[in-house]
Amino acid sequence: MATRAVTIKELTLRGIVLGAILTLLFTAANVYLGLKLGITFATSIPAAVISMAVLKLFRDSTIQENNIVQTIASAAGTLSAIIFVLPGLVMIGWWTGFPYWLSVAIIATGGILGVMYSVPLRRALVTGSDLPFPEGVAAAEVLKVGAGVGGAEENRRGLAAIVASSLVSAGFFVLAKMAIVAESVSRAFRVGSGATAVSASFSMALIGVGHLVGMAVGIAMFVGLLISWLGIVPIWSADPAAIAAAADPAELAGNTFRQTARIIGAGTIGIAAIWTLLKILGPVLSGIRAALAANRARGSGQELDITERDLPITIVGGAIALSMIPIAFLLYGFAMSGPGASSPFAIVALSLVYVIVAGVVVASVTGYMAGLIGASNSPVSGIGILSVLGIALILAALFGSVDAGSTQALVAFALFVTAIIFGIGTISNDNLQDLKTGQLVGATPWKQQVSLVLGVIFGALVIPPILDLLNTAFTFAGAPNAREGALSAPQAALISTIAQGVLGGSLDWGLIGIGVAIGAAIIVVDELLRRATGRYSLPALAVGLGIYLPMELTLLVPIGALLGWLYNRWAARQRNPEFAERIGTLMATGLIVGESLMGVAFAGIVAAAERAGSENSSEVLAIARDYGWAAPVGIVIFAGSIAWLYMRTRAAAASAPDLPGDDLAAPVEGEVR
Repeated sequence: MATRAVTIKELTLRGIVLGAILTLLFTAANVYLGLKLGITFATSIPAAVISMAVLKLFRDSTIQENNIVQTIASAAGTLSAIIFVLPGLVMIGWWTGFPYWLSVAIIATGGILGVMYSVPLRRALVTGSDLPFPEGVAAAEVLKVGAGVGGAEENRRGLAAIVASSLVSAGFFVLAKMAIVAESVSRAFRVGSGATAVSASFSMALIGVGHLVGMAVGIAMFVGLLISWLGIVPIWSADPAAIAAAADPAELAGNTFRQTARIIGAGTIGIAAIWTLLKILGPVLSGIRAALAANRARGSGQELDITERDLPITIVGGAIALSMIPIAFLLYGFAMSGPGASSPFAIVALSLVYVIVAGVVVASVTGYMAGLIGASNSPVSGIGILSVLGIALILAALFGSVDAGSTQALVAFALFVTAIIFGIGTISNDNLQDLKTGQLVGATPWKQQVSLVLGVIFGALVIPPILDLLNTAFTFAGAPNAREGALSAPQAALISTIAQGVLGGSLDWGLIGIGVAIGAAIIVVDELLRRATGRYSLPALAVGLGIYLPMELTLLVPIGALLGWLYNRWAARQRNPEFAERIGTLMATGLIVGESLMGVAFAGIVAAAERAGSENSSEVLAIARDYGWAAPVGIVIFAGSIAWLYMRTRAAAASAPDLPGDDLAAPVEGEVR
């Protein structure tokens, strides 16, 4: 097999620095959005567009160098999904904040293991299978367009779109925190003897989320919202005890939502995530078996092209073995804080075996998910649910019924083990997708794998202080110190609830069962829709989120989905429909990034105000308290800003120059053709 005769720029210092900067931006945005809404956004394509626009300033930049930048940024962005587990340690009261180096160690070890576990899977799932890898292919096409004729103009317009929407989104966030415009509106009212409410948050990030997730998810979340606020809340709030405990309809509806609807929603999320996982388990196992068999039959001994060179298996095995040492020390520290102190070495050994075995399974399953449906659509929350369920059942079998303090320690131990496995799963999911992109643009696998490790390290260094900042400023719903407006962190709350339910018996299994029944019914409807129409669906996981999350966090998502659907229909009729749709995606991403980054910055301001002794730090920027026109002015500015951004994006897309038809097949730089 021939090797490339030309040495190309790929893993460069400037690429690593740019990747690190994008890591900081996108990780901060994803952490904030994930804790607020339970959804994160894919960073590969935005990172690729920004990278191409920046590195175009250097005359010797290459498509492979841009691929390394998006690989680093996407790895760190994906690792931010650790927020689906780690905040649980604060929610159960085990931590009051996020110890920096301990959190870094948990995140980094899980992420590095995810990279190493997925290295042997590259040949099986990327080069040795016909998996579509939809998002990996899409990222490669974006990189190819950027490297071709006209690509510079597309990059310039794409970067302008994401910057403009980020600035508008951030600006509106600041106006809301200054109390010049309202942050949300709500109205509670009686329904029979019960109550319900209608509320909406003026969040541009939610419009962006809706645009990105599409109509199917938007409609599903709206269905969940209706189930929660037109079904569960009015029915359960009619209970005489609930009525007696509330002073007005708003309090009655709010109490019922928190105490009943969210638990039912947790059951729906759980069954939906597990069902999605089970649906693809068969193809996962058969696909891996077939691909491994094909690789064994292919033989060896030939000199490998650099596009086939992975990290040596000795380095992979050594890294896995070395990773077990810090994990063992961390497990020992957790074990000594609870009932495991009587036999810590046995507990640590058993947990290490669980991490190793479950890690291999999880890496394979999540890697196959990326190939089948893309990393953004992979039900990684199902991995967290199954992982915590497995370790919680093991601990329950070992220790049986224990007192409240010991239960808390066991729950913390279970969450720690789950965090490691979750890190493996999320990074493997992203790794194989990035390696598919690399395969299509002529990248060197081992250099991508090194860049993935760098992305993990960058993400691990950034995530804990962001989590600590957000916890200090906003707190987490369900935590002992939770305040009004606390971040919901739905997946972390669900995984913690499962661990507490298995180990402490405190879970209301009746309400969970109702949620499971609702989820099962939605799954049946979803399957019937898919089979009958081939194009329509009702994702049960999105319905569960609609039930679980407050209405003010979900109502704008379907609206954003509708706007995105209308925009994409328009884009499909343009001269360059792919670019028109892509620039819309970048504009929507900017809505998320601008508000999310400003949210993190505001958290820093609030934390500083608290340290300075402010009595009302959450309103530190407010200059127009008791301003009667805040709501109508907010509606006008919010709607006007969104309309202006969509019109601006349409104008940029409509006036884009035509590209030659072979641009998508632009040759890879430095490749022997």
